[in-house]
Amino acid sequence: MYFVYLLQCKDHTIYTGITTNVTRRFKEHSQEKGGAYTRAKKVIKILYSEEQENRSSALKRENAIKKLTHAQKLALVSKATT
Repeated sequence: MYFVYLLQCKDHTIYTGITTNVTRRFKEHSQEKGGAYTRAKKVIKILYSEEQENRSSALKRENAIKKLTHAQKLALVSKATT
């Protein structure tokens, strides 16, 4: 089981990634053990996550989300919380 997740960064950008454990991965990003982007931008919170069957489908969904505009990503988050 994989998850696609979106994190809010301190500068209001949104980081998108995949993992098998969102909580653990967020903690890694928070402790600056994640990628260079999140080390530089400092993560604040988990905005969104969605379950995927396998790594392949998670990577495809991650790529699709990364192509969205900032506003579209926020709409995805908003839709999921309503």
